[in-house]
Amino acid sequence: MATQKEIMRKRASRVRRALKAAANGRPRLSIHRSSKNIYAQVIDDAAGRTLASASTLDTGLRGDLKTGADVAAAAAVGKLVAERAKAAGVTDVVFDRGSFIYHGRIKALADSAREGGLNF
Repeated sequence: MATQKEIMRKRASRVRRALKAAANGRPRLSIHRSSKNIYAQVIDDAAGRTLASASTLDTGLRGDLKTGADVAAAAAVGKLVAERAKAAGVTDVVFDRGSFIYHGRIKALADSAREGGLNF
């Protein structure tokens, strides 16, 4: 029987395989969610480097947030990563939700990144 970790890894690889087929050279907005924090990175896979990143552990956000594990924190991270990506010259990305379901904190981060100016 497959463990939870194996199931998550398979789901993430399925999502990433479909994204790479549809990316057309665009960088990907990769999300990771833990029980206490949420992280976002804009990654250029062709060059193999991170163009912009944000998380609830950033000093600018840390003092403003009640906790790093709620929808408000995810929305703040989405807005911050969109600002940093636009400063790096990136407006079009593909959204990589990894093994996480598009609901709750993941959806809040995506919506605020769209409002911040990222297109996906």
